[in-house]
Order: sequence, then structure tokens, then C-alpha cells
Amino acid sequence: MTDRPDHASLGEYRRKRDFHKSPEPAGKKQRGRRGALRFVVQKHQASHLHFDFRLELDGVMKSWAIPKGPSLDPAVKRLAIEVEDHPIGYNTFEGTIPEGEYGAGTVMIWDRGTYTALDAGDDPVAVLRRGYESGTLEFTLHGERLRGAFALVRTRRGPRRGARSQWLLIKLRDDDARPGSDVVAEHDTSVVSGRDMEAITSGES
Repeated sequence: MTDRPDHASLGEYRRKRDFHKSPEPAGKKQRGRRGALRFVVQKHQASHLHFDFRLELDGVMKSWAIPKGPSLDPAVKRLAIEVEDHPIGYNTFEGTIPEGEYGAGTVMIWDRGTYTALDAGDDPVAVLRRGYESGTLEFTLHGERLRGAFALVRTRRGPRRGARSQWLLIKLRDDDARPGSDVVAEHDTSVVSGRDMEAITSGES
């Protein structure tokens, strides 16, 4: 990955959090690196249960809140609300954000892995970057629960870049598609610790 001036920033992420109270990582934007890009899906019981979908790009995790969670059914289009960039260190965060703090509630690492541009070309990162900026981002997930080709399609821009823009997360038709399935209902434990939300909340090991 090459460095470039862009709009990836952790300023909003840091402004919303008190890291003396929250166990979330303060993190920092990382320099571009070579190798596979990472993704993570975190199940988050905050004021409302949702899933946080994050893709590594330009030294941060581009992030979307998906109220109903991802799907492997190509007929299902999931609303994905873009939120602030998160640090790459957030990929390993599993635990409970205290009451009174932003996003208070339990966070589970529901899935994780790497991802690649669907049509990589000579510069796969440039392809992903252009897709993100244009509003049609197509990629292949190599996760423990989510695999195969997906698309994020922006349907409405927020008042400023990356602020509450609305997208749709869609599973594309391929050998990993599972019409009629509900992968969120099938899996309710962490891929890291094997715990369910109740066990994470109570601090059980």
C-alpha cells in the first residue's frame, strides 16, 4: 500500500472517547503497508444491537454500522451506515465499554480475516480506494464466517465525507453465496474467545 494525502483520520474517533475510562484502543493512523488487508466484524450491544463492519484502507479501518448484520444471501441487501474511521488496533478489541461512554455496551469479535479487491488490476489498493470514493466498493472476504464476493454500494451521502453516509452491503452471487440462510442467527459466539455476549459482559474467560 502506498501513502497518499486522503481523508482517513482518527480525529473524530478520539474526540468521542475518554481513553482513561474506556478500554478501547486510542490507536493511531498507520503507514501504508504491504500484504493482505484485514477486515473485522464486531457484534455490538450498545443502545441497539448492531454489527460493526470494518475494512482496512489507508492506515485505518473504514467502518459501517449494520443494524441487522451481514448476510450470505444475495437477495438480502443490508443497510450499512458509515461511521468514523477506527484504528487498526480496534481489530482485536473485545470487551465492554462502560456506561456513560460513547458506544457503551458489549463488543464481540464476530468474524475476522483478510480481504482483497474483487478485480484487483495492477494496483489493488488503488482499485479499492477508487471504489470507496466512487461509492461502489467490490471485494472478496476471506473470513471464518464470511467468505466470497461482496459489494458496498453508497445510496446517500452524509453532510460531509464519511459522516453518516448510507450504503448497502450485498453478497454477490458465487460459490460462497447461501440463498435463504441467516449467518447471523447461526453464529452467536466470538471467533476469538468462543464466548457469547453474556459471557463477555460478565467477564468470563
